[in-house]
Amino acid sequence: MANGFPLKNCRAVITGASSGLGAEFARQLAPQASTLVLVARRAEALEAVKSSLAASKAHILCCVADLATDAGRTNVLAFLDANCVKPNLLINNAGMGDYGSFASSSAEKTRTQLELNITALTMLTHALLPLMQGPAGIVNVSSLASTLPLPDLAVYAASKAYVTSFSEALALELAPKNITVSCVCPGPTPTNFSQTAQRADGTDTNRDGQALLRIPPTQVVARALLALQRGEVCVFPGLGVNIASRVFRLLPRGLMRWLLRRRVGQQ
Repeated sequence: MANGFPLKNCRAVITGASSGLGAEFARQLAPQASTLVLVARRAEALEAVKSSLAASKAHILCCVADLATDAGRTNVLAFLDANCVKPNLLINNAGMGDYGSFASSSAEKTRTQLELNITALTMLTHALLPLMQGPAGIVNVSSLASTLPLPDLAVYAASKAYVTSFSEALALELAPKNITVSCVCPGPTPTNFSQTAQRADGTDTNRDGQALLRIPPTQVVARALLALQRGEVCVFPGLGVNIASRVFRLLPRGLMRWLLRRRVGQQ
């Protein structure tokens, strides 16, 4: 395990920084960072986040890019080079979900989900690692869903299982180079995720019991940054989420599938 990454004077790249957890990472890092590069598709939203941080001493740059495309990911690298930024912290926060059955899903949205949740996170990490001389840090945003085979959120849950597994393996590989990798797995969090995940016809998912696990973005981000500083590899923020994650991982898979089948049948 790495010793942990100190946040003071960090040079951070934050994906999905226009709202939700990404914007909160920017807010919590701004008082300590020397440079923040905010990455997202929506230029106006990025500028709004930047304006809200005007009082901080950090040098804040906005990079408009669609990370679900090769061109977008290339744009991020070109932007860093053009602005002479050599990051020592990468926050892989960009992601999306899709509520509803896999069979009825849009092929385009499914492909975008995989590109954003898996390919962008993986390839951006691969591209930035040569620039990140230790001590350095990487935070990957996964989900409590990564512990479950979730019907009506199948691709999202599977993609987050990839993120968690990838993060744990990468933490072992990079520890000798003094690069700390932390994976944060929040439960339900009030962001724009649900609005994006809903389909045009209003298809939603079963939200029973979510209120017991819901915690605010401020708490998720604070726990993720604490994990990075401590060198913790995988954290589930919030008492309820932490307990749920332990239960889900201990349940026999057959029993878990039976419970989830009953849950789907109740919809």
